Amino acid sequence: MPKQRITKEMVVEAAFEIARNDGMEHVLVKNIAEKIGCSVQPIYSYCRNMDGLKADVTGRALEFVREFAAAHIDPSDLFASTGRAYVQLAKEEPNIFKLFILHRREGVSSLDELYQKETDPQTSGFIADGLKISREEVKKLHLHMLIYTIGIGTIFCMTTPGISTEEIFEQQEKAYQIFLKETLENKRNGNQQG
Repeated sequence: MPKQRITKEMVVEAAFEIARNDGMEHVLVKNIAEKIGCSVQPIYSYCRNMDGLKADVTGRALEFVREFAAAHIDPSDLFASTGRAYVQLAKEEPNIFKLFILHRREGVSSLDELYQKETDPQTSGFIADGLKISREEVKKLHLHMLIYTIGIGTIFCMTTPGISTEEIFEQQEKAYQIFLKETLENKRNGNQQG
């Protein structure tokens, strides 16, 4: 029987599956080799630097997050369903959520820079149109919800036996309504002053 040719893609995918199921701390050469069913030698040929492999795994996790979110978003309720999608990710894929939240974000020294890196500019246009508010007001609302969703998602995936999804969604909805009310009041006050 001919030997299986081990590719970098196989190594990254095996490492991703280990991170997904057991956490990034279990992404070790011996575990990858065991998952693929080979010796450690081919793994070392692709992993001279574990930091590089972990960066590849993180990239694969971010791709997974985008696909997961896209599959769980309701186009008729884009804003709220996006937040719920991230909370659902925290429940169903806690290790992926941790990778998504805890990966290093280079070049971020302000909340504005975080917002620019983490959001799709088209989304703010859809939200602005749907809520009849400016893109600047959307940005404030969206940033509040981004921070809140990251926080509540982290709590959700780090508690045992776990908080119910319904309770988390209810809390997320309350926060959204508070942030939206503040945004609309600011808009109304701005229009009255102008």
